[in-house]
Amino acid sequence: MEKMIPLLPCTSINETLDFYGSLGFEVTYRQQAPNVYAALAFEGIDLHFYVLKGLVPQDNFSTCYVVTDRVDVLYERFTGGLRAALGKLPSRGFPRVNPVKNLRSGNRQFIVIDPSGNYVRIGQPIAEQTNGLAKGPLGGPKLARTLETATMFADSHDDPESAVRVLDRALALDEEVPAALRFRALVLRADLAVRLGADEEAVAFLSEVDKIDPEAGPAVADERRRVQDLREQLLDRVKQT
Repeated sequence: MEKMIPLLPCTSINETLDFYGSLGFEVTYRQQAPNVYAALAFEGIDLHFYVLKGLVPQDNFSTCYVVTDRVDVLYERFTGGLRAALGKLPSRGFPRVNPVKNLRSGNRQFIVIDPSGNYVRIGQPIAEQTNGLAKGPLGGPKLARTLETATMFADSHDDPESAVRVLDRALALDEEVPAALRFRALVLRADLAVRLGADEEAVAFLSEVDKIDPEAGPAVADERRRVQDLREQLLDRVKQT
């Protein structure tokens, strides 16, 4: 029974262990010499780490993909652990957990970004798209394709500025799209405003979201949850000022 385990670099083994410990991982092995090294496990997920001198989290391209059949369970577990440890869910920078989303590739996934800038993608295949996105690179309205691109900029590249540029152009088009799709796009736009610290802009986009009735159902379930998270983040910022 072969098994592949990713070995990821880190800037500090203690910081790494603390972060993954907050998510629920346990240390299964630790070594100080001749190299600083540690092994972590969470149920069926194994991650190994070594200290790499000079590593800059913003320049770290290390990543791995965890295939699961319970992506939502893991998302709730990891975000709950991080929120308990930090008192909030960071929206940008290191560390953070990006929102769970359905992708045009036919996968439902979220990304854990650790303090050293490693991207641990966690996802599962979904039988059919339920969020208005057709499978493949060319299907669906332009807004659907742009939404996928903006999501990639925001979540995979930590580049909300580029996500704003492409999404704003698509939202400005005179294009008939399903209400659920426009709802999802406006929620992402509000999300991007929060990440960039443009709170007044975020409130304005959330007001636009309130005007849309996409009907209840799985197509916008993630976005409805995200709206609640964004409003809580904005309220926390007001309390801190």
